[in-house]
Amino acid sequence: MKSELNAMVEAMTPDIYQRLVTAVEIGKWPDGVALTEEQKENCMQLVMLWQARHNHQPQHMSIGQGGELVTRTKRELKEEFGIGDNVTRITLQ
Repeated sequence: MKSELNAMVEAMTPDIYQRLVTAVEIGKWPDGVALTEEQKENCMQLVMLWQARHNHQPQHMSIGQGGELVTRTKRELKEEFGIGDNVTRITLQ
């Protein structure tokens, strides 16, 4: 089973990976058919395995290359998105 899973992950292209990510995020296949719970779990596992091998620039709360969970502090996220302390904030009422 492990060798079959490894072969499946190795055969995944970035396009297939992105389709699986989208399917997990919205709960539907590209044709609009809803994922079953089993499909959702399997897709999520494949996404995490692919990220563990190929994710050279992991985003916040994703799996980095090597399998570690990547998290960032609020400050690191602000820096990444170019949000400084001098940003004017508008509060809508």
